[in-house]
Amino acid sequence: MINPGSRFLKKIAVVGRGTAGSLAAASVARMHPDSELELHHIYDSRIPVIGVGEGSWPSLVQELQQLTRLSHQDVQLRLKGTRKYGVAFEGWGRRGRDFTHFFTPQQVSYGYHLSADLMAELLHESAGASHIDAKICKINRVEGGAEVEFEGRAPERYDLVFDARGFPRELHSSQHIGISFIPTNTAMIRRCPATVRDIKGEPVIEHTYTRAVARPHGWIFVIPLTIHTSYGYVFNQGISSLDEVEADFDAFLEADGVADFEHRAVIPFPNFVHRQIYDGAVARIGNAAAFMEPLEATAIVSAQLQIGMVLNMRLNRSIEHLERDAPVVNRFLVRSMLSYGLFVGWHYSCGSRFESGFWRYARDQAWPEHRKAADPDIAGCDALPRFDEMISLMNQPIIDKADWNRMCAVPLTSYAQMSQGLGC
Repeated sequence: MINPGSRFLKKIAVVGRGTAGSLAAASVARMHPDSELELHHIYDSRIPVIGVGEGSWPSLVQELQQLTRLSHQDVQLRLKGTRKYGVAFEGWGRRGRDFTHFFTPQQVSYGYHLSADLMAELLHESAGASHIDAKICKINRVEGGAEVEFEGRAPERYDLVFDARGFPRELHSSQHIGISFIPTNTAMIRRCPATVRDIKGEPVIEHTYTRAVARPHGWIFVIPLTIHTSYGYVFNQGISSLDEVEADFDAFLEADGVADFEHRAVIPFPNFVHRQIYDGAVARIGNAAAFMEPLEATAIVSAQLQIGMVLNMRLNRSIEHLERDAPVVNRFLVRSMLSYGLFVGWHYSCGSRFESGFWRYARDQAWPEHRKAADPDIAGCDALPRFDEMISLMNQPIIDKADWNRMCAVPLTSYAQMSQGLGC
């Protein structure tokens, strides 16, 4: 394969050692054809990485096999993972009933439930990067690339920097598109005993699903790994107090038959999309680029898309196209991230079986904000018109075959399953 851009990518940095940073480092090592590439993986080891159970999409299964060169079975065992065939919604929507959002083809396509810290360890083995343990002060775009400033050591210049440092400290309308129509902003994480276990070193092949259980103060995710089960209560700290959420979490676990658990963390988060995900020299990835609550497991697949788009463009296009290519890639990524946000926020539009303060706010106040927040003049992209087209298709008695392959972040089949399940 001819890679006309590779000779202009001799020195690449990945900043951050979480899921997105680990994916980026391994992806650079796999995709770059030059064995002389200088790849630096930069992070501050004093900043803790919270290992949580995560869900993924089917695209990760093939990618991890390619990145690690291990069999699917070995990858799953290393991740302490299970096979995720979709999301099981309990109590969501107008009908307040249970339904499943399947990956398609149903009961065939699967992703992983995985341990995030174990995936990072696995990917580090594949990256072959030089590790720099230092506090990063700033990343600046400079002529022909980017410069990383450190505390206590000289700055380094790179041809391309992947910035995976996580959430911004605060949102600014000039830099970020706020996703105010998603009504949650905090997750309370607990670790509970495993309910699924591998036997004699063989991967678990039974079908498992991420549970998304509607509760009075929000919803609870349940992610089954073979070493433990991750539970997380996702809520809005401006509507419900920590004591209220903790009490309902206790009641849920008791009803679920869970006697013991470990408190892991209470994590506040913003729902946003960065307006400048990629500028030609610096690529924000993972939670530095965008975030929305984990309802549809969009975090890992977003990082995959961001990393893949940037690397493919930089390697396969000559450098003289960079100034024209970068804005095109950035617009595509911003539109894709905001489209994920609209799809997730739409889940709240029909409420749940609970007529509580949180669900009234989610349905009647937060979701109606989507038209203002995603307005093309404000967002700078056409995510909202494309989303409206998908909803319009859901309201048609018959969907023409020509539209069967339509997508807005996710395929038509996902919109159809959620529309029927929620009672939209």
